[in-house]
Amino acid sequence: MAVMAGGLLAAPLAAQAQTAGKVYLVGILSAANPRSASIYQAFEQRLRELGYVEGQNLAIEFRYAEGKVDRLPGLAAELVRLNVNVIVAATDPATRAAKGATTSIPIVMLAINYDPITLGYIASLARPGANVTGLFFQHRELTAKRFGLFKEMLPTASRVAVLSDSETVDQLKEVEAANRSVGLKLQPLEMRNPPYDFESVFRVAMRSGAEALFVLESAFIFRERTQIAQLGLKHRLPTSFAFQEYVQAGGLTSYGVNFLDMWRRAAEYADKVLKGAKPPDLPVERPTKFELVINVKTAKTIGLTIPQSLLGRADEVIQ
Repeated sequence: MAVMAGGLLAAPLAAQAQTAGKVYLVGILSAANPRSASIYQAFEQRLRELGYVEGQNLAIEFRYAEGKVDRLPGLAAELVRLNVNVIVAATDPATRAAKGATTSIPIVMLAINYDPITLGYIASLARPGANVTGLFFQHRELTAKRFGLFKEMLPTASRVAVLSDSETVDQLKEVEAANRSVGLKLQPLEMRNPPYDFESVFRVAMRSGAEALFVLESAFIFRERTQIAQLGLKHRLPTSFAFQEYVQAGGLTSYGVNFLDMWRRAAEYADKVLKGAKPPDLPVERPTKFELVINVKTAKTIGLTIPQSLLGRADEVIQ
């Protein structure tokens, strides 16, 4: 009896010790942002808040393609060979590479400005199917709203340059449609073959008499957000962006999702997967909160007065 009792007591203690000693392996697949980027810091911070400590019960395998998307399939294969518990994919090429590398390891995607259903990564938002789930947001759905806010900020402007590239065709159509009821003169500035020459683009905009710059959103453009914001300051040109990271770098205004919040939410998805949830049972989430951010310091630098009605509606005002 004593032996049996000892055995029964030892079993749950052993199981508890095994769980306590488990190290979860999280793979992050990135096309262009190093691990020091704020989005990954937000992701890791949220994991810490959820009880994961790197070096104790968590190991992160970060794979970074340095902007060379053709490297992603090989990097994804490395993560699969390491048998990570979950892969977090930051972009369309990263998600595609991860999905091509494994049909069994769960993938948490951040589908920004691409449709994961059309591309076949998931079956539907409610029931993703297979091994992919995560978050989905297309900025083109907010483009018209952002354009209207920018016009409200610049009531006397008549000519606006629109910075675009091959990945922002849908967004450009939204701007053109929204402008039919506004009547501004739009000057499309299409960039081709990255890395882009933003200084030349700004010179063209200024020579043509542009009074403001509306920047469409793509991964290649986002990567150079600091340069774009600073060029706007240099040329005293009001600028509108999709994400607040541009405004923090000196841009004038943004309207869109909070990128860091999306990454924190991605950490929560990863947590659910690590605790046993299956991707088909985790509906893909779409953000419902959008933020207006205004940099008053930039406005003063370029000699612009922001209408009080907009300042009162802003979610964040950078002084």
